[in-house]
Amino acid sequence: MKGKRLLWVVIMMAAIAWTFGASAWAADTIKIGVIGPMQFVQGKGHWNGATMAADEINAKGGVKVGKKMMKIELVQADSNEFLNVTDATNAMELLMTKHKVDFVVGGFRTEAVLAMQDIAMEYKKIFIGCGAAHPELCERVAQNYDTYKYFFRGTPFNSKFLVKTSFLHLKYVGDLLKSKLNIPALKVAIVAEKAMWADPMVSATEGYLPKIGMEVAGIWRPSSVATDVTAELSAIQRSGAQMIFTIFSSSVGIPFARQAGELKIPAVQVGINVEAQKDGFWEATQGLGEYVFTMATYTQGVEYNELTKPFITTYVKKYGETPTYTADTYSAIVHSLVPAIEKSGTLDADKIVPVLEESTAMVPSGIAKYYKDEQGRQTHDLTWGPGYLTSMGGQWQAGKLVGVWPNKWKASEDAPEITYKGIIDYKIPPWVEAAYKK
Repeated sequence: MKGKRLLWVVIMMAAIAWTFGASAWAADTIKIGVIGPMQFVQGKGHWNGATMAADEINAKGGVKVGKKMMKIELVQADSNEFLNVTDATNAMELLMTKHKVDFVVGGFRTEAVLAMQDIAMEYKKIFIGCGAAHPELCERVAQNYDTYKYFFRGTPFNSKFLVKTSFLHLKYVGDLLKSKLNIPALKVAIVAEKAMWADPMVSATEGYLPKIGMEVAGIWRPSSVATDVTAELSAIQRSGAQMIFTIFSSSVGIPFARQAGELKIPAVQVGINVEAQKDGFWEATQGLGEYVFTMATYTQGVEYNELTKPFITTYVKKYGETPTYTADTYSAIVHSLVPAIEKSGTLDADKIVPVLEESTAMVPSGIAKYYKDEQGRQTHDLTWGPGYLTSMGGQWQAGKLVGVWPNKWKASEDAPEITYKGIIDYKIPPWVEAAYKK
Protein backbone atom coordinates (compact mmCIF):
# COMPACT_ATOMS: atom_id res chain seq x y z
CA MET A 1 0.00 0.00 0.00
CA LYS A 2 2.81 2.38 0.93
CA GLY A 3 4.48 1.63 -2.39
CA LYS A 4 1.28 2.48 -4.30
CA ARG A 5 0.84 5.72 -2.39
CA LEU A 6 4.46 6.66 -3.11
CA LEU A 7 3.92 5.90 -6.81
CA TRP A 8 0.84 8.13 -6.92
CA VAL A 9 2.72 10.94 -5.17
CA VAL A 10 5.52 10.69 -7.72
CA ILE A 11 3.02 10.72 -10.60
CA MET A 12 1.15 13.71 -9.17
CA MET A 13 4.36 15.64 -8.58
CA ALA A 14 5.51 14.90 -12.11
CA ALA A 15 2.15 16.05 -13.49
CA ILE A 16 2.32 19.29 -11.48
CA ALA A 17 5.91 19.87 -12.57
CA TRP A 18 4.97 19.25 -16.21
CA THR A 19 2.01 21.62 -15.94
CA PHE A 20 4.07 24.40 -14.41
CA GLY A 21 6.87 23.73 -16.87
CA ALA A 22 4.48 23.93 -19.80
CA SER A 23 3.03 27.15 -18.42
CA ALA A 24 6.47 28.61 -17.98
CA TRP A 25 7.37 27.59 -21.52
CA ALA A 26 4.17 29.15 -22.84
CA ALA A 27 4.87 32.31 -20.87
CA ASP A 28 8.22 32.60 -22.65
CA THR A 29 6.59 32.43 -26.08
CA ILE A 30 5.29 35.24 -28.27
CA LYS A 31 2.35 33.90 -30.28
CA ILE A 32 1.87 35.46 -33.69
CA GLY A 33 -1.18 34.56 -35.74
CA VAL A 34 -0.60 34.30 -39.49
CA ILE A 35 -3.91 34.67 -41.31
CA GLY A 36 -4.51 34.39 -45.04
CA PRO A 37 -5.98 32.24 -47.83
CA MET A 38 -3.67 29.31 -47.21
CA GLN A 39 -4.88 27.27 -50.19
CA PHE A 40 -3.74 30.03 -52.54
CA VAL A 41 -0.33 31.44 -53.39
CA GLN A 42 -1.09 34.64 -51.47
CA GLY A 43 -1.67 32.80 -48.18
CA LYS A 44 1.29 30.53 -48.75
CA GLY A 45 3.42 33.64 -49.11
CA HIS A 46 2.06 34.90 -45.78
CA TRP A 47 3.00 31.66 -44.05
CA ASN A 48 6.38 31.21 -45.74
CA GLY A 49 7.52 34.74 -44.93
CA ALA A 50 6.43 34.48 -41.31
CA THR A 51 8.04 31.05 -40.92
CA MET A 52 11.31 32.35 -42.30
CA ALA A 53 11.14 35.27 -39.85
CA ALA A 54 10.40 33.05 -36.85
CA ASP A 55 13.18 30.62 -37.76
CA GLU A 56 15.69 33.44 -38.13
CA ILE A 57 14.76 35.15 -34.87
CA ASN A 58 14.51 31.96 -32.81
CA ALA A 59 17.89 30.77 -34.12
CA LYS A 60 19.40 33.92 -32.61
CA GLY A 61 17.84 33.19 -29.22
CA GLY A 62 14.48 34.87 -29.67
CA VAL A 63 13.13 38.31 -28.85
CA LYS A 64 14.44 40.32 -25.91
CA VAL A 65 11.45 41.59 -23.95
CA GLY A 66 12.79 43.57 -21.05
CA LYS A 67 15.28 41.20 -19.44
CA LYS A 68 13.62 38.05 -20.78
CA MET A 69 14.34 36.22 -24.05
CA MET A 70 11.17 34.91 -25.69
CA LYS A 71 10.79 32.59 -28.67
CA ILE A 72 8.25 33.17 -31.46
CA GLU A 73 5.46 30.66 -31.97
CA LEU A 74 3.38 30.95 -35.14
CA VAL A 75 -0.29 29.99 -35.38
CA GLN A 76 -1.65 29.45 -38.89
CA ALA A 77 -5.23 30.51 -39.67
CA ASP A 78 -6.77 29.77 -43.08
CA SER A 79 -9.07 32.69 -43.80
CA ASN A 80 -10.51 31.24 -47.03
CA GLU A 81 -11.23 34.90 -47.76
CA PHE A 82 -11.36 34.60 -51.55
CA LEU A 83 -14.49 32.51 -51.20
CA ASN A 84 -16.14 33.41 -47.89
CA VAL A 85 -15.78 36.47 -45.67
CA THR A 86 -17.50 34.64 -42.81
CA ASP A 87 -14.73 32.03 -42.84
CA ALA A 88 -12.22 34.86 -42.54
CA THR A 89 -13.91 36.41 -39.51
CA ASN A 90 -14.24 33.00 -37.86
CA ALA A 91 -10.53 32.37 -38.40
CA MET A 92 -9.63 35.70 -36.80
CA GLU A 93 -11.99 35.07 -33.89
CA LEU A 94 -10.31 31.73 -33.23
CA LEU A 95 -6.89 33.38 -33.17
CA MET A 96 -8.19 35.77 -30.51
CA THR A 97 -10.17 33.34 -28.33
CA LYS A 98 -8.83 29.81 -28.76
CA HIS A 99 -5.18 30.48 -29.57
CA LYS A 100 -4.91 33.77 -27.66
CA VAL A 101 -2.26 35.19 -29.96
CA ASP A 102 -0.30 38.30 -29.04
CA PHE A 103 -0.09 39.73 -32.57
CA VAL A 104 -1.45 39.03 -36.06
CA VAL A 105 0.06 39.42 -39.54
CA GLY A 106 -1.46 38.69 -42.95
CA GLY A 107 -4.84 39.23 -44.56
CA PHE A 108 -5.35 39.71 -48.29
CA ARG A 109 -8.83 40.48 -49.68
CA THR A 110 -9.95 43.95 -48.55
CA GLU A 111 -13.58 42.97 -47.96
CA ALA A 112 -12.39 40.28 -45.54
CA VAL A 113 -9.60 42.29 -43.96
CA LEU A 114 -12.01 45.10 -43.02
CA ALA A 115 -14.06 42.57 -41.06
CA MET A 116 -11.00 40.88 -39.56
CA GLN A 117 -9.64 44.28 -38.62
CA ASP A 118 -12.72 45.00 -36.50
CA ILE A 119 -12.25 41.77 -34.55
CA ALA A 120 -8.55 42.36 -33.90
CA MET A 121 -9.29 45.92 -32.77
CA GLU A 122 -11.99 44.70 -30.38
CA TYR A 123 -9.36 42.54 -28.68
CA LYS A 124 -6.78 45.37 -28.86
CA LYS A 125 -4.28 43.23 -30.78
CA ILE A 126 -1.74 44.71 -33.16
CA PHE A 127 -2.62 43.51 -36.66
CA ILE A 128 -0.12 44.20 -39.46
CA GLY A 129 -1.92 43.83 -42.77
CA CYS A 130 0.20 42.17 -45.45
CA GLY A 131 -1.88 42.05 -48.60
CA ALA A 132 -4.93 44.32 -48.72
CA ALA A 133 -4.41 47.67 -50.44
CA HIS A 134 -7.63 49.64 -49.95
CA PRO A 135 -7.05 53.07 -48.34
CA GLU A 136 -10.05 52.66 -46.00
CA LEU A 137 -8.09 50.28 -43.79
CA CYS A 138 -5.78 53.09 -42.73
CA GLU A 139 -8.30 55.90 -43.12
CA ARG A 140 -10.08 54.22 -40.21
CA VAL A 141 -6.98 54.76 -38.10
CA ALA A 142 -6.98 58.49 -38.85
CA GLN A 143 -10.72 58.89 -38.34
CA ASN A 144 -11.15 56.74 -35.23
CA TYR A 145 -7.67 56.43 -33.74
CA ASP A 146 -8.60 55.04 -30.32
CA THR A 147 -10.38 52.09 -31.91
CA TYR A 148 -8.15 51.36 -34.90
CA LYS A 149 -4.69 52.37 -33.68
CA TYR A 150 -3.64 48.71 -33.45
CA PHE A 151 -3.78 48.26 -37.24
CA PHE A 152 -0.71 48.93 -39.41
CA ARG A 153 -0.16 48.32 -43.10
CA GLY A 154 2.84 46.09 -43.74
CA THR A 155 2.51 45.59 -47.52
CA PRO A 156 1.69 46.79 -50.12
CA PHE A 157 1.47 50.58 -50.11
CA ASN A 158 -2.18 51.57 -50.55
CA SER A 159 -4.09 51.43 -53.83
CA LYS A 160 -3.81 55.20 -54.38
CA PHE A 161 -0.05 54.70 -54.68
CA LEU A 162 -0.53 51.44 -56.56
CA VAL A 163 -2.51 53.44 -59.11
CA LYS A 164 0.19 56.08 -59.28
CA THR A 165 2.91 53.47 -59.79
CA SER A 166 0.83 51.60 -62.37
CA PHE A 167 0.31 54.85 -64.26
CA LEU A 168 4.07 55.38 -64.33
CA HIS A 169 4.42 51.87 -65.78
CA LEU A 170 1.65 52.56 -68.29
CA LYS A 171 3.25 55.79 -69.47
CA TYR A 172 6.71 54.21 -69.58
CA VAL A 173 5.57 51.39 -71.87
CA GLY A 174 3.21 53.69 -73.80
CA ASP A 175 6.03 56.09 -74.59
CA LEU A 176 8.11 53.18 -75.89
CA LEU A 177 5.26 52.05 -78.15
CA LYS A 178 4.73 55.57 -79.49
CA SER A 179 8.40 56.12 -80.23
CA LYS A 180 9.33 52.69 -81.59
CA LEU A 181 6.10 51.83 -83.42
CA ASN A 182 5.09 55.36 -84.42
CA ILE A 183 1.65 55.14 -82.82
CA PRO A 184 0.46 58.72 -82.26
CA ALA A 185 -2.54 57.96 -80.00
CA LEU A 186 -2.88 54.81 -77.90
CA LYS A 187 -6.12 53.05 -76.99
CA VAL A 188 -6.16 51.28 -73.64
CA ALA A 189 -8.47 48.48 -72.50
CA ILE A 190 -9.02 48.52 -68.73
CA VAL A 191 -9.48 45.01 -67.30
CA ALA A 192 -10.02 44.72 -63.55
CA GLU A 193 -11.26 41.84 -61.43
CA LYS A 194 -14.55 42.32 -59.58
CA ALA A 195 -13.16 43.25 -56.17
CA MET A 196 -13.45 46.22 -53.85
CA TRP A 197 -9.75 47.13 -53.95
CA ALA A 198 -9.88 47.49 -57.74
CA ASP A 199 -12.85 49.88 -57.86
CA PRO A 200 -10.93 53.11 -57.11
CA MET A 201 -8.20 52.05 -59.53
CA VAL A 202 -10.69 51.69 -62.38
CA SER A 203 -12.24 55.11 -61.84
CA ALA A 204 -8.82 56.72 -61.44
CA THR A 205 -7.58 55.13 -64.67
CA GLU A 206 -10.60 56.40 -66.61
CA GLY A 207 -9.79 59.92 -65.53
CA TYR A 208 -6.05 59.66 -66.05
CA LEU A 209 -5.75 58.22 -69.55
CA PRO A 210 -7.11 61.28 -71.43
CA LYS A 211 -4.68 63.49 -69.50
CA ILE A 212 -1.72 61.70 -71.10
CA GLY A 213 -3.24 61.50 -74.56
CA MET A 214 -4.56 57.96 -74.31
CA GLU A 215 -8.09 56.80 -75.08
CA VAL A 216 -10.19 54.39 -73.02
CA ALA A 217 -11.09 51.52 -75.37
CA GLY A 218 -13.45 49.99 -72.82
CA ILE A 219 -13.74 48.54 -69.33
CA TRP A 220 -14.08 44.86 -68.53
CA ARG A 221 -14.64 43.39 -65.02
CA PRO A 222 -14.29 39.59 -65.00
CA SER A 223 -14.68 37.54 -61.83
CA SER A 224 -11.53 37.35 -59.72
CA VAL A 225 -11.63 33.56 -60.08
CA ALA A 226 -12.79 33.35 -63.72
CA THR A 227 -11.32 30.46 -65.69
CA ASP A 228 -12.44 31.56 -69.17
CA VAL A 229 -12.07 35.17 -70.38
CA THR A 230 -12.22 34.61 -74.13
CA ALA A 231 -15.37 36.76 -74.38
CA GLU A 232 -13.59 39.70 -72.76
CA LEU A 233 -10.45 39.18 -74.85
CA SER A 234 -12.43 38.97 -78.11
CA ALA A 235 -14.16 42.25 -77.26
CA ILE A 236 -10.81 43.85 -76.44
CA GLN A 237 -9.42 42.72 -79.78
CA ARG A 238 -12.42 44.24 -81.58
CA SER A 239 -11.90 47.51 -79.67
CA GLY A 240 -8.56 48.07 -81.39
CA ALA A 241 -6.68 48.59 -78.10
CA GLN A 242 -2.90 48.58 -78.32
CA MET A 243 -2.51 48.32 -74.53
CA ILE A 244 -4.34 46.28 -71.87
CA PHE A 245 -4.19 47.72 -68.37
CA THR A 246 -4.68 44.79 -65.96
CA ILE A 247 -5.78 45.02 -62.33
CA PHE A 248 -5.64 41.44 -61.02
CA SER A 249 -4.79 40.09 -57.58
CA SER A 250 -6.40 36.67 -57.89
CA SER A 251 -6.32 33.57 -60.10
CA VAL A 252 -8.00 35.21 -63.11
CA GLY A 253 -4.55 36.54 -64.02
CA ILE A 254 -3.50 33.11 -65.28
CA PRO A 255 -6.29 32.34 -67.79
CA PHE A 256 -6.25 35.95 -68.97
CA ALA A 257 -2.54 35.85 -69.80
CA ARG A 258 -2.72 32.34 -71.28
CA GLN A 259 -5.73 33.03 -73.50
CA ALA A 260 -4.37 36.43 -74.60
CA GLY A 261 -1.20 34.61 -75.62
CA GLU A 262 -3.19 32.04 -77.57
CA LEU A 263 -5.07 34.73 -79.48
CA LYS A 264 -1.90 36.79 -80.07
CA ILE A 265 -3.87 39.98 -79.56
CA PRO A 266 -1.73 42.89 -80.82
CA ALA A 267 -1.80 44.67 -77.48
CA VAL A 268 0.72 44.74 -74.63
CA GLN A 269 -0.33 43.87 -71.08
CA VAL A 270 0.72 46.32 -68.37
CA GLY A 271 -0.51 46.75 -64.79
CA ILE A 272 -0.94 44.48 -61.80
CA ASN A 273 -1.17 40.71 -62.15
CA VAL A 274 -0.25 39.09 -58.84
CA GLU A 275 -0.21 35.61 -60.38
CA ALA A 276 2.46 36.84 -62.79
CA GLN A 277 4.66 37.73 -59.82
CA LYS A 278 5.29 34.07 -58.99
CA ASP A 279 7.65 31.61 -60.64
CA GLY A 280 4.86 29.15 -61.44
CA PHE A 281 3.22 31.64 -63.80
CA TRP A 282 5.31 30.47 -66.75
CA GLU A 283 4.24 26.86 -66.38
CA ALA A 284 0.63 27.78 -65.50
CA THR A 285 0.31 29.79 -68.73
CA GLN A 286 2.16 27.11 -70.72
CA GLY A 287 4.73 29.72 -71.73
CA LEU A 288 2.04 32.00 -73.17
CA GLY A 289 2.62 34.58 -70.45
CA GLU A 290 5.75 35.75 -72.28
CA TYR A 291 6.06 39.57 -72.34
CA VAL A 292 3.40 40.11 -69.67
CA PHE A 293 4.30 43.16 -67.57
CA THR A 294 3.25 43.35 -63.94
CA MET A 295 3.98 45.46 -60.95
CA ALA A 296 6.13 43.33 -58.67
CA THR A 297 7.86 43.60 -55.34
CA TYR A 298 10.61 41.06 -55.97
CA THR A 299 12.38 39.58 -58.97
CA GLN A 300 15.58 37.58 -58.82
CA GLY A 301 18.50 39.77 -59.80
CA VAL A 302 17.07 43.17 -58.78
CA GLU A 303 18.22 44.81 -55.55
CA TYR A 304 16.62 47.78 -53.78
CA ASN A 305 19.28 47.74 -51.08
CA GLU A 306 21.68 45.39 -49.28
CA LEU A 307 18.83 43.44 -47.67
CA THR A 308 17.13 42.43 -50.92
CA LYS A 309 19.49 39.79 -52.24
CA PRO A 310 19.97 37.90 -48.92
CA PHE A 311 16.20 37.82 -48.39
CA ILE A 312 15.40 36.51 -51.87
CA THR A 313 18.30 34.04 -51.85
CA THR A 314 17.29 32.56 -48.50
CA TYR A 315 13.62 32.43 -49.48
CA VAL A 316 14.36 30.67 -52.78
CA LYS A 317 16.65 28.20 -51.04
CA LYS A 318 14.00 27.45 -48.41
CA TYR A 319 10.88 27.38 -50.59
CA GLY A 320 12.13 26.91 -54.14
CA GLU A 321 10.49 30.05 -55.52
CA THR A 322 10.80 33.83 -55.62
CA PRO A 323 8.78 35.54 -52.87
CA THR A 324 5.60 37.42 -53.78
CA TYR A 325 4.76 40.57 -51.85
CA THR A 326 2.61 38.73 -49.29
CA ALA A 327 5.83 37.10 -48.06
CA ASP A 328 6.60 40.49 -46.53
CA THR A 329 5.12 39.07 -43.35
CA TYR A 330 8.85 38.45 -42.94
CA SER A 331 9.59 42.17 -42.87
CA ALA A 332 6.53 42.88 -40.74
CA ILE A 333 7.95 40.59 -38.05
CA VAL A 334 11.73 40.99 -38.41
CA HIS A 335 12.03 44.67 -39.24
CA SER A 336 8.92 46.22 -37.67
CA LEU A 337 7.27 44.23 -34.90
CA VAL A 338 10.29 42.66 -33.18
CA PRO A 339 12.37 45.88 -33.02
CA ALA A 340 9.32 47.71 -31.59
CA ILE A 341 8.84 45.00 -28.95
CA GLU A 342 12.50 45.12 -27.96
CA LYS A 343 12.59 48.91 -27.88
CA SER A 344 9.43 49.17 -25.74
CA GLY A 345 10.49 46.19 -23.59
CA THR A 346 6.97 44.81 -23.44
CA LEU A 347 4.20 42.94 -25.27
CA ASP A 348 1.71 45.63 -24.27
CA ALA A 349 0.12 46.79 -27.54
CA ASP A 350 -0.58 50.29 -26.22
CA LYS A 351 3.13 50.79 -25.53
CA ILE A 352 4.27 49.24 -28.81
CA VAL A 353 1.96 51.32 -31.04
CA PRO A 354 3.78 54.67 -30.56
CA VAL A 355 7.14 52.97 -31.17
CA LEU A 356 5.90 51.53 -34.48
CA GLU A 357 4.46 54.91 -35.46
CA GLU A 358 7.84 56.59 -35.19
CA SER A 359 9.89 53.80 -36.75
CA THR A 360 11.78 54.00 -40.04
CA ALA A 361 13.07 50.63 -41.14
CA MET A 362 15.15 49.39 -44.03
CA VAL A 363 13.38 46.35 -45.43
CA PRO A 364 14.22 44.15 -48.45
CA SER A 365 11.83 46.20 -50.64
CA GLY A 366 13.05 49.67 -49.63
CA ILE A 367 12.44 51.90 -46.61
CA ALA A 368 9.25 51.44 -44.55
CA LYS A 369 7.96 54.55 -42.81
CA TYR A 370 4.45 55.46 -41.67
CA TYR A 371 3.09 58.88 -42.58
CA LYS A 372 0.53 61.31 -41.17
CA ASP A 373 -2.30 62.74 -43.24
CA GLU A 374 -2.73 66.40 -44.20
CA GLN A 375 -4.44 67.06 -40.88
CA GLY A 376 -1.49 65.63 -38.96
CA ARG A 377 -3.32 62.46 -37.96
CA GLN A 378 -1.63 59.08 -37.70
CA THR A 379 -2.59 56.79 -40.58
CA HIS A 380 -0.31 53.79 -40.04
CA ASP A 381 -0.02 53.76 -43.83
CA LEU A 382 3.21 53.30 -45.78
CA THR A 383 5.14 56.11 -47.44
CA TRP A 384 5.52 55.81 -51.22
CA GLY A 385 8.17 57.34 -53.45
CA PRO A 386 11.90 57.63 -54.11
CA GLY A 387 13.86 56.81 -51.00
CA TYR A 388 10.99 54.80 -49.51
CA LEU A 389 8.89 52.13 -51.26
CA THR A 390 8.36 52.16 -55.04
CA SER A 391 8.04 48.48 -56.02
CA MET A 392 9.20 47.69 -59.55
CA GLY A 393 7.87 46.72 -62.96
CA GLY A 394 8.63 43.17 -64.02
CA GLN A 395 8.29 41.56 -67.45
CA TRP A 396 8.39 37.92 -68.45
CA GLN A 397 11.29 37.46 -70.85
CA ALA A 398 12.52 34.04 -72.02
CA GLY A 399 10.74 32.25 -69.20
CA LYS A 400 11.92 34.52 -66.39
CA LEU A 401 10.42 37.52 -64.59
CA VAL A 402 12.97 40.32 -64.91
CA GLY A 403 12.93 43.88 -63.61
CA VAL A 404 12.38 46.58 -66.27
CA TRP A 405 11.25 49.61 -64.18
CA PRO A 406 12.38 52.00 -62.72
CA ASN A 407 14.76 52.48 -65.62
CA LYS A 408 16.25 55.98 -65.41
CA TRP A 409 13.01 57.16 -63.78
CA LYS A 410 12.79 60.71 -62.50
CA ALA A 411 9.96 61.44 -60.07
CA SER A 412 10.21 65.12 -61.01
CA GLU A 413 12.33 67.33 -63.25
CA ASP A 414 14.80 68.16 -60.50
CA ALA A 415 14.85 64.64 -58.98
CA PRO A 416 17.76 62.23 -59.53
CA GLU A 417 17.33 59.30 -61.90
CA ILE A 418 16.49 55.97 -60.27
CA THR A 419 17.51 52.59 -61.66
CA TYR A 420 17.86 49.72 -59.23
CA LYS A 421 20.71 47.26 -59.61
CA GLY A 422 19.67 44.51 -62.03
CA ILE A 423 17.04 46.45 -64.03
CA ILE A 424 17.08 45.73 -67.80
CA ASP A 425 15.18 47.04 -70.87
CA TYR A 426 11.52 46.33 -71.64
CA LYS A 427 10.78 44.27 -74.75
CA ILE A 428 7.83 44.83 -77.08
CA PRO A 429 6.15 41.51 -78.04
CA PRO A 430 7.13 40.66 -81.65
CA TRP A 431 3.52 40.16 -82.80
CA VAL A 432 2.64 43.65 -81.51
CA GLU A 433 5.69 45.08 -83.27
CA ALA A 434 4.70 43.30 -86.49
CA ALA A 435 1.15 44.62 -86.31
CA TYR A 436 2.04 48.31 -85.95
CA LYS A 437 5.58 48.93 -87.11
CA LYS A 438 5.68 50.67 -90.46
